[in-house]
Amino acid sequence: MEAVILAAGMGTRLGSLIPKPLTSVTNEKTILDYQIEKLLQTPQIHNIYIVVGYKKEIIMEKFPDFLFVYNNAYARTNTAKSLLAALNKIEDDVIWMNGDVFFDEEILDLLISSTDSTCLVDQKKCGAEEIKYNLNADGFIHELSKTVPDAAGEALGINIVRKPDLNKFRDELICVGDNDYFEKALENLTISNQLNLTPVGVGSFFCREIDFEEDLIEVQAYQRNGYPDI
Repeated sequence: MEAVILAAGMGTRLGSLIPKPLTSVTNEKTILDYQIEKLLQTPQIHNIYIVVGYKKEIIMEKFPDFLFVYNNAYARTNTAKSLLAALNKIEDDVIWMNGDVFFDEEILDLLISSTDSTCLVDQKKCGAEEIKYNLNADGFIHELSKTVPDAAGEALGINIVRKPDLNKFRDELICVGDNDYFEKALENLTISNQLNLTPVGVGSFFCREIDFEEDLIEVQAYQRNGYPDI
């Protein structure tokens, strides 16, 4: 299995002047430090690809031992095209994550233990900006976007596509628009019944995408205390 971290974006919602994955969670470690540390501790993962764009040199200098993929259109494309750039170099099972996700290490085992293509989810009430999902009659992911009606919860930004599904997923990433998230390609395939995408519940484990300052405060509290204090 290969791993991909999507770290090309500008992270404007957090208001940072550096790539958002380099946001400090503690004095010693950034979001990206924690992601890489947990991926390296997962024996099924052979390589880590980091997709870079905005101020790419900062990330590449900090993590010189990893494989980098450059999305040279990062300023006008979204995560679908960043992920496509990495998948063009991969022919195996792949786990990928947005570069702003902080998560418990056990979550990787949850996802990898399934033999299916999978999507990490929760079952909470979602806001307008969160990627939501619902299920079809067979219990697989059906719709997957910010505008899902009657959502079952949030898709948390960590996913696996297994090798038998890789080519059709890659083809769909080519077809979606430059401004689409990678979830658009997954949704197109699930709605057309070309992909059975299994929801894997996060359960009691911790996982947060750090979009805003309040998200960062919650993650820092969890890292400090073992639970969020807000």
